[in-house]
Amino acid sequence: MPRLTAEWTSDIDEVRRLAAGAVGEPDAAFARRFAEHFPTLHPLFVQLYGTREDGLEQLAAVVAEAAASWNARPLELKARDDLREQNPEWYLSNQMLGGVCYVDRYAGDLQGVREQIPYFQELGLTYLHLMPLFESPEGNSDGGYAVSSYRHVNPALGSMDDLASLAADLRLAGISLVVDFIFNHTSNEHEWAKKAVAGEPGYEDFYLIFPDRTMPDEYEKTVREIFPDDHPGSFVQLPDGRWIWATFYHFQWDLNYANPAVFRAMAGEMLFLANRGVEILRMDAVAFIWKQLGTACESLPEAHLLLRAFNAVLRMAAPSLLFKSEAIVHPDEVVEYVSLQECQLSYNPLQMALTWEALATRDPRLLQQALERRHALPAGTAWVNYVRSHDDIGWTFADEDAAEFGIDGFSHRRFLNDFYVGRFPGSFARGVPFQENPKTGDARITGTTASLAGIEARDAGGVDRVVLAHAIALSTGGVPLLYLGDEVAQLNDYSYVDDEATAGDSRWVHRPKRPQQRYAERSDAATDAGRVFRGLTDLIRARQGTPEFAGGELIGFDAKHPAVLGFQRPGRDALILVLANVGDDLALIDPRTLSGFHADAIDVVTGDEVDLTHGLALQPHGYAWLRVRSL
Repeated sequence: MPRLTAEWTSDIDEVRRLAAGAVGEPDAAFARRFAEHFPTLHPLFVQLYGTREDGLEQLAAVVAEAAASWNARPLELKARDDLREQNPEWYLSNQMLGGVCYVDRYAGDLQGVREQIPYFQELGLTYLHLMPLFESPEGNSDGGYAVSSYRHVNPALGSMDDLASLAADLRLAGISLVVDFIFNHTSNEHEWAKKAVAGEPGYEDFYLIFPDRTMPDEYEKTVREIFPDDHPGSFVQLPDGRWIWATFYHFQWDLNYANPAVFRAMAGEMLFLANRGVEILRMDAVAFIWKQLGTACESLPEAHLLLRAFNAVLRMAAPSLLFKSEAIVHPDEVVEYVSLQECQLSYNPLQMALTWEALATRDPRLLQQALERRHALPAGTAWVNYVRSHDDIGWTFADEDAAEFGIDGFSHRRFLNDFYVGRFPGSFARGVPFQENPKTGDARITGTTASLAGIEARDAGGVDRVVLAHAIALSTGGVPLLYLGDEVAQLNDYSYVDDEATAGDSRWVHRPKRPQQRYAERSDAATDAGRVFRGLTDLIRARQGTPEFAGGELIGFDAKHPAVLGFQRPGRDALILVLANVGDDLALIDPRTLSGFHADAIDVVTGDEVDLTHGLALQPHGYAWLRVRSL
């Protein structure tokens, strides 16, 4: 078998021959997509695997896998591919609204999720992210992020056939299915892991296994410790004395993407899920997927090459599937993963963290700076904007950004941690620290939106803070994402400490079971659940009726008030002026600040006419979405 060459034309005939020998001649649709995307895939493979003896063989196997997957792709999904090709920016619509939940905690099982579809339609969801649902170890499995099989659903939740049926029902309801794709690592119970430890041919270098501490010690000179509560460093010892790379929990073993067989295997798992009706893969821990001695092993160039190569494969055989990046890294690095060639969608951790920062400090300057400086994305891509997720809140702002306002990043993070776990005098928050490191003082924050915003503490501003935080996430562009249950003000669940499988992970405090009573109260304006639900659904309906909220273009607006965040969402004939008061007092916007607009504005949430002649008053923790016309 010859090696890969730099010119793709030199290898294409051999790849075609080997692929056709495995699956037969491709149909016209696959042949067209192969011709379009193989010239992209080939040089990426050369860069990643050009020195490998098996590089060309593995590339041919990847193409054969893609061709077989396309042949098996259901006609309904091929029709969806055609629709998405006609409307490639469907996810930029102002109609988009995401929801996220754990299957078992929210609905019991996949059938329970199906029974919630009428409620999802009532809420306005167009995107449903089901948290990890694959087979995983009993007990602590990092919430399912230790995957034992990508082709089998956790039996307690249902089967893969149930998942495919649910995906079809969701499509009929106008809702795209999103699942986590944990591709940096597997559980130690995965078939690949067992074969690798046993030294089975073909699997011996699927993971990074070393005979002694020599190489682990060299790597750990430059690699940071992620989960110090679980194990020191980035390696754990096997029973036979060898050491294996485990960035996160000791039972999550990192895959070795320097081996092209790992790429081929993972591409096959993506294609399998795409053919079950999954429309978006949340690409977990993208920054960690490539290792190189002497570096931090985070956000290396090869991580981007891998994502581009995976995309090229998917464009051949499941062209409508999208990637969503999960990269909790420096803000400058987050955006590097977002492009049509890598991840078309990305979480926006900076906006999320700085929304909470602004609520704690009653000062929107860091958030304003982030929206003006770090919000823009490549054309055709979108942020996924959220108030909180299943995970912890880390203060991901850049120290150099904070320094522009005279803020020391280290001490400010310590303040925010103290504030959100209730250690700071006068705090309204009831959060819980996660992975607190006494050596460094580092920690992250856990808690439901309602508990962090003050509802659990019975703070008078709690409900308004919840609505305000979502008003920001719903108006900045992209795909807004609700953690289901937060729309009815669910509170922390401290019973997680009573379960051995969850007691050591404080993130379970904000993963409560579906709050049935609060859902029953969602129409009662006398309850916290009712007030939050009404506030959020008013915002959702307004967003869906406001075409200016499509896309992601955003222009900063200086409200000239120390507690007010401001920005504009431009449209064809008018624009939406968004103002948000993160302070505890009434905020008066001077009429001169608004003098660049016609005085007659429309509140797109209430439909009321608003006269800007004498300025504007924003209630404490209040907001305004105003359709205005520039002079």
